[in-house]
Amino acid sequence: MAIALWGNVYFDDRFAGILQRDPGGRCVFAYDATYLNDRRSMPLAHTLPLADRPFIQEGGLHPFFDNLVAEGWLRNAQARALGVNPDDRLALLLGFGRDLAGAVSVIDPEPRGTLRLDAADAVASAALRSRGSLSGVQRKLTVVKEGRAFRPAGPDEISTHFAKLPSGQLTDIVELEFLTTLATTALLPGNTVVDLEIGRVRGIDQPALIVRRFDRTPSGRKLHFEEFSQLLGRRAGDDKYEGAYEEMGRFIQETPGCLPAEADRLYRRVLACLLVGNTDAHLKNFAMFHGRDGLRLTPAYDLVAPSVYPEFRTIALAVGGAADLGLGSLKPKHLVALGRGFGLNDAAVLAAVEDLGKALPAAVAALEAASQGTRRLRSDLIAIMEKRWKGSFASTGRLISKKRGSGGRRRS
Repeated sequence: MAIALWGNVYFDDRFAGILQRDPGGRCVFAYDATYLNDRRSMPLAHTLPLADRPFIQEGGLHPFFDNLVAEGWLRNAQARALGVNPDDRLALLLGFGRDLAGAVSVIDPEPRGTLRLDAADAVASAALRSRGSLSGVQRKLTVVKEGRAFRPAGPDEISTHFAKLPSGQLTDIVELEFLTTLATTALLPGNTVVDLEIGRVRGIDQPALIVRRFDRTPSGRKLHFEEFSQLLGRRAGDDKYEGAYEEMGRFIQETPGCLPAEADRLYRRVLACLLVGNTDAHLKNFAMFHGRDGLRLTPAYDLVAPSVYPEFRTIALAVGGAADLGLGSLKPKHLVALGRGFGLNDAAVLAAVEDLGKALPAAVAALEAASQGTRRLRSDLIAIMEKRWKGSFASTGRLISKKRGSGGRRRS
């Protein structure tokens, strides 16, 4: 029988409700009456609208909360520090829910005693002391910028940045993400992309990719957002790889408060990911801010091109109706079908592809001039983009013209 646990949930430091697990193992969230009656209040999640009823989840956390829990090495380190089972996701969230993605925090009113820290692991110890949590399997920790330097966030601080570190055998993953982000920024001049740099964190003996948090303002205010795993109601783990990119486009088309222009912007981001070889662009790597006027895209983030490694050349999600598609098998027909899934007509699809083509020389130049990464790594990224442009993108206009010439017009 599961242990009954509960915690207080806050939205931007305002008490919003209680999250608890009953002895039968169900997890239940209920909004506080005062929060519900306050006109300033916003829902915690698209799938948790403001309502005077409990939200019951059988067999684990509701997807919104489930996707806030750490993964991989950090999840295991948190479990050891708390002395709990790594699969007890509510216990992990209660223990490390003070500084989470977005504006929500989950606080244990009766926290466990002193954390069991491994003094030999400086990265894990620094990550655990912050009492925050970040999803994703790569080693990372929350940090604070002081002047021009960075240090690990303390237990009573809200972090301004987070730092990603080399993981496993992918020793150049930090430089790879920096370069991929550099190229993607050049490919998408009309989109916003996260601000990052390669630097050092005090007490950590490895260079890190330091990313400014887009969910924190310079004054420390929290901005709320949800990843598409949360927006679509998917559980954490491998569910982020289940489905198609078009699901995100349909969500924007069908959800009140979303703008049609956001579908075009997101389509262009997906195209840029495919062009640069970002085969790991899954549902947790795209997100939307919550605002008074509705949902709006966050800056593009987690931009890394693992296709430079031979074992990572299968595209994360289905594209244009094709699942488990190898990057080398991506064709113009998939790009056109993808655009239609986002509600775009042929003219909008063609404009998006042509704009990428116009920006491609700038992306190549940015990589050639980059001071980070080896010459081989930069050359590999350039080769992927140029090969993918010739193999998938350059013929898109001819395909659309051919379909129009055969009477296959499609209305938006």
